[in-house]
Amino acid sequence: MKSKFISLLAIFFGLMIIIFPIMGLIGVADLIGLSLLLISIYLLVVGVSIIDYNKKGAILDLIFGAILLFISICLIFNVGIFGFLAQITLYLAGIILIIVGVVSLINNRESRYGFYIGIAGVILGLLYIVIGTYITEPIILGTLIGMWLIISGVLKLMDGH
Repeated sequence: MKSKFISLLAIFFGLMIIIFPIMGLIGVADLIGLSLLLISIYLLVVGVSIIDYNKKGAILDLIFGAILLFISICLIFNVGIFGFLAQITLYLAGIILIIVGVVSLINNRESRYGFYIGIAGVILGLLYIVIGTYITEPIILGTLIGMWLIISGVLKLMDGH
């Protein structure tokens, strides 16, 4: 039951990230903040759900989720911080997606599709950095994070762990 909930949560968050930028309601700082917020919530939920059988992975997820939660709240509610992070924000989100992909690789070794979740995070994180370097369109960048969450949710749902 926990696995289905986490899978559906990831799919829902991924769809939210993809839908909101298309609606044009939020700016770049808010989009990146929202993306990081949803990833942090996902990591915190995964960390709590796997603590019974994967303590190291759960602690990694919880620590990283808490750090991302702090960063996302700062980005959403403090416009000045975005100016401070403007030079590295695009790279920061890509690097975070790569790190989350690596953490997924470590945590999901026994999972049937866990490897692909991690690989998707690493590949989409690299794409995020490359695309963000040449195209700073928040819709495209937000869509990459949304795609990772949807892929993660679908693969976890198919895995059934």
